[in-house]
Amino acid sequence: MSLLLEYSRWAPIYEQIRREFGFSWAREEAAAAQLRTLLSPATRSRPHERVTARLGGREVVVVGLAPRAGPPPLWRLPFSPAGVAVAAADGATATCLEAGVVPDVIATDLDGPVPSEVTANGRGSLVVVHAHGDNRDLLEEWVPQFPGELVGSWAGPPQDGLLDDGGFTDGDRAAFLAEAAGAVRVLLWGFDFERTDERDPALRRRKEAKLGWAARVLSELEKTRPGFLWNWHRDGSQTAYSAAGISGASTR
Repeated sequence: MSLLLEYSRWAPIYEQIRREFGFSWAREEAAAAQLRTLLSPATRSRPHERVTARLGGREVVVVGLAPRAGPPPLWRLPFSPAGVAVAAADGATATCLEAGVVPDVIATDLDGPVPSEVTANGRGSLVVVHAHGDNRDLLEEWVPQFPGELVGSWAGPPQDGLLDDGGFTDGDRAAFLAEAAGAVRVLLWGFDFERTDERDPALRRRKEAKLGWAARVLSELEKTRPGFLWNWHRDGSQTAYSAAGISGASTR
């Protein structure tokens, strides 16, 4: 669980999310159980420690998939003795790979371009696969195809072999993973909580509602650790986290 946002505090937040979107708790539990059976004993072992080895003590750039955001310009960042880690949110993995960046960690519920995530996993990315009630078929199809290191997660109570560090969409969940791993701070690149490329009106409204919740849960994380979250803008500037006026997207 997040170092500062314990499950007892996260649970009522997710309960509100679950009720708003009509997520079945029984389906959530079934997906988590399914994921555990798909993961090998070694993959279920020490999940927190393995994520911490990638992100702990470092600045972490969490890459979202905003319209026209593109890959993060890592060369603009000042030198950091501990180094900079990259955590990609689902479909942003393809954007990173196209720019020659192999993410250290990928947070995914498998509803994006999964082949790029499989490719990155084969090149060294640790993939945190998230189980929820709507992706059981995707878990069955894709989990066995990852050739590299995996960790499983879900949104329910802590259980052996699966992480729950908080967060709702892939993008904000990556930020929560970084905080739980002991990252120094998080730079959000490619996040936009107001705009989406979805053309279908009903799907667009649903995605916008999810982005609204992503902004809210990140605000909750910022309350627990002021100064941890930063917006990284296209002009290279960095500002303390605010859900308004930044570019990027985080998608479930």
